Amino acid sequence: MAHGGPQGQLLGADGQGVQPEMLVQELSCCRALQGRPKIFLLQACRGGNRDPGVRPRALPWYRRWLRAPPALPTQADVLQIHVDAPGSPPSTPGSSSQADILTVYAAAEGCVAYRDEEKGSDFVQTLVEVVRANPGGDLIELLTEVNRRICELDVLGPDSDELRKVCLEIRSSLRRRLCL
Repeated sequence: MAHGGPQGQLLGADGQGVQPEMLVQELSCCRALQGRPKIFLLQACRGGNRDPGVRPRALPWYRRWLRAPPALPTQADVLQIHVDAPGSPPSTPGSSSQADILTVYAAAEGCVAYRDEEKGSDFVQTLVEVVRANPGGDLIELLTEVNRRICELDVLGPDSDELRKVCLEIRSSLRRRLCL
């Protein structure tokens, strides 16, 4: 959790900024962490854009798609089926310094990440709720559920009386399922 700068950098207590990718890269080269998943949950602004959201004017097919049961395969399901398919080659630890990294940003690139002074972060609170409800669940699926809930929220920022929308950004180079 940190304040973010206009170019998405994380600002330290000293006012100095560092790009999150630099932290990820630094920790990815650590020998003790090679072949192990590295998870970064970043609650920080990534710019100053405020998303007003899209108001209900959806096409009929889009409304049907939104109401479709969650049993339809998602991109995460397809990836999981491929990874766990019989005969798929086992992955070897240490094959790339960019492998096994999961980064979750509380806001899309260039956007504000909201945090209530009293309640805290909707992202963190929703993540805790979802993980508590399914403690052994696949982390990518859990994060997708967190993102769905976050995207449905209307957020009132401290700088305006207008409702805003937020969407997480999830980046993954995990090579295996990761269950908590």
